[in-house]
Amino acid sequence: MNFLHPGGGVISFGNDAKMILENHRQEDAAAPEAGGMLLGRLIEGTDDVVIDEATVPSGEDRRGRFFFKRTKTTAQRYINLVWRTSRNTHIYLGEWHTHPEDTPNPSDHDLLNWRRLATQTKYEQDFLIFAIVGRKITRVWICAKGSLKISELNACNGLSRAQPVRSNCN
Repeated sequence: MNFLHPGGGVISFGNDAKMILENHRQEDAAAPEAGGMLLGRLIEGTDDVVIDEATVPSGEDRRGRFFFKRTKTTAQRYINLVWRTSRNTHIYLGEWHTHPEDTPNPSDHDLLNWRRLATQTKYEQDFLIFAIVGRKITRVWICAKGSLKISELNACNGLSRAQPVRSNCN
């Protein structure tokens, strides 16, 4: 799963992150929403981003058929752990959650929450990434730090510069 970064690079979901998202699709009629954080790397000298990990819901998170609320304290402890164990290379990149619809659309609540995160969360990069996993497809948006403009990212089939070959994402 790869998406065009507005700066010209590619945002790539690694295999582990893709598996987590796929495994939490709300295909069952009673399945609660799931969600978590997106963690990974900014590729130096490029606008490429690699999402290495999508966290799974913790036992402290609140979940229902049409909502997901992540617990801040547990999440921050995990971000700190990942930062240390990755030797300061893996960072918080954004959030993901599911919707019980084939083609997911952000709710007004989602958009407000994304802007709140973009203004109140500490992060190094100029953006946060938000993914919504629908029953059939996953859509991805980016929220710019300064303007708080939210833009949907276009999917592409290329590879990031972090991988040996790059194709069809220009």
